Amino acid sequence: MSEQNTNLEPEYSEENAPLLRKVIGKRMLESKITIPHFYLTVDTDMEKTVNLRNKLNAADTRKISFNDIIIKAIALVLKNHPEYNVSYIDDKIRYYKNINICLAVAVEGGLLTPAIRNCEEKSLFDISDESRILVEKAKNRKLRPRESMGGTFTLTNLGMFGIEEFIAIVNPPQAMILAAAAIREVPVVRDGKIVIGQMMKMTLSGDHRALDGAMGAVFLTGVRDILENPAEHVL
Repeated sequence: MSEQNTNLEPEYSEENAPLLRKVIGKRMLESKITIPHFYLTVDTDMEKTVNLRNKLNAADTRKISFNDIIIKAIALVLKNHPEYNVSYIDDKIRYYKNINICLAVAVEGGLLTPAIRNCEEKSLFDISDESRILVEKAKNRKLRPRESMGGTFTLTNLGMFGIEEFIAIVNPPQAMILAAAAIREVPVVRDGKIVIGQMMKMTLSGDHRALDGAMGAVFLTGVRDILENPAEHVL
């Protein structure tokens, strides 16, 4: 009888992880180990946001993305609640005077998070213009180091991949990250009738040292309320 092969490990090849992947791994490990996360999810009726975006894009050569509108909504809520625009650092809560929102951009080998600065001062079209430039730079690996620094909040969106819901890891030293998923056509009840609605799940991950669930709920429902009636707020 021939000797049986007791090595059950599958065949493999390996290579050194890219530098970007190493950095992401280190920061996310730090986040999960040192930050007590809490998570909140809401389902948002995006019908009016979809209609507004279609209207704006039909009337202007500059194209507005859903991310642009969500970023504007985040900025409006943080402006109304500056106590949420914070970090927990060395047993102190740091309150930021400016709202700098990072947008997670998928690139080869990982993610980059360019920051749109002073969102509290920018119009929807200003945010759109800056976002487009930064995303293009990120994809072409032409971001300057300072363009990824100083963020106070992060938005990550996997809706373009059809992801219906997901949970993100807080990007330290920030206290919150918002995960936006796909806009889904689903049955909803309006005025007692079942109709087809356009719904999107958003999940907020928060640092429980700087914020609590009630504060996160006020923030998240504030963003939802703006997205459900965007023309009254974002323009």
